[in-house]
Amino acid sequence: MIKKSIPLTLAEAIDLAGDSEKEQKFRGFAKQFVKLSVKEAKEMREELKKLDLIKLKEEYIVKIIDFMPQDFADLTKVLPGVSLNQDESDKILGILKKY
Repeated sequence: MIKKSIPLTLAEAIDLAGDSEKEQKFRGFAKQFVKLSVKEAKEMREELKKLDLIKLKEEYIVKIIDFMPQDFADLTKVLPGVSLNQDESDKILGILKKY
């Protein structure tokens, strides 16, 4: 029975994968797309949470970390349907630029 569902970044998913053949194949495939270490992904998640933006749900934070958008246009592509104002976008992009 699933008690709680928590969105994971790709880096965290790779870290949690076991040693079976399927999981090793997953790791090999997923590593091609990971841009941050698990530690960096967790740090970025905390920084984004600290912004305390109502529009920034946990699953959106994971998308931002996995895709690492570089500008406002990329950010709106990663979060379609989420209307961030310029100030909110600047804060998010400011955190991304640290990594």
